Amino acid sequence: MPGDLLKVTVTAPVEAEEPVAALLERLFGQVPALYTDDETLVTEVSVFLKSAREFSAARRAWLARELDKLRAAGAPLGRTRIKVATLPRRDWMEAWKRHIKPLEIASRLLVKPTWSRRAPRPGQKVVLLDPGLSFGTGQHPTTAFCLEQVVRLATTRSGVPPGRPGSLLDIGTGSGILAIAAAKLGYAPIEAFDFDPEAVRVACANVALNGVVARVKPVQRDLRRLTRIPSRCFDVVCANLLADLLLAERERITARVAPGGTLVLAGILAAEFERVRAAYAVQGWRVVARNTVKEWSSGAFQRLDPADRARETAGGKWRQRSTRVGSG
Repeated sequence: MPGDLLKVTVTAPVEAEEPVAALLERLFGQVPALYTDDETLVTEVSVFLKSAREFSAARRAWLARELDKLRAAGAPLGRTRIKVATLPRRDWMEAWKRHIKPLEIASRLLVKPTWSRRAPRPGQKVVLLDPGLSFGTGQHPTTAFCLEQVVRLATTRSGVPPGRPGSLLDIGTGSGILAIAAAKLGYAPIEAFDFDPEAVRVACANVALNGVVARVKPVQRDLRRLTRIPSRCFDVVCANLLADLLLAERERITARVAPGGTLVLAGILAAEFERVRAAYAVQGWRVVARNTVKEWSSGAFQRLDPADRARETAGGKWRQRSTRVGSG
């Protein structure tokens, strides 16, 4: 029927619902809905696509391969099944209303859907974000880490008075959540871009919903085609991307961080984080905060000055500060 959605579901044991949900969000760019049968303890992890064309035979095979990788990495998947069905849009929205909950970040930020009646705490900024068909709402632990760093860096950057955050670049903005949160917290200027034109459309709608159109204007841009020497650098650069892209384009990414600035990298499988860390270390970056939830890792990096870099090369050791961010 016109207007129906394609529901793609992976069934898995309840103890494996988190890694499967994280995988589907990484592959499809949206937070999955979960339903657990209390008798069988089997969970259905579902995403909703606009048409059958978005789930071709090739993409189904891709999903099956990624599930096999999770199983090989030790995830307790047991026997998983991939199911496909059509679903009226009204049923999709009701499924989301049961699943999406408000998310608090360090008592400074509240991310919630428009139907939530949750009131903010005194001084807490609110970001309104409803689930889209293709883009997340901050529930994934890697996005939560990015939000936590945006909040932290709003008040703790060296040389910046409290309440006067610096500039921010959001690479791969998706729903626009990081850029919107930055605007609410006072960052300026803010730039945000995404390769996907549909992501840009959704991000622009969310920017308007949150009343920050004058400060955030998401645009379509391909990271791989950016100039290697940028016209502007930023105090905070967030890149919530797949590890392969973070590795391939690290020169373009790091070139956009201002002196003394912070680079936040997320969307990285825990098994791949050391490879990413090592590649950025070669360029003079060290991890100052790291968070791992299940099989996902994220990190905040700062550039070493020449003297520090020489000491580290000679065998000096830096203490890494670990942080834990809930997945909401």
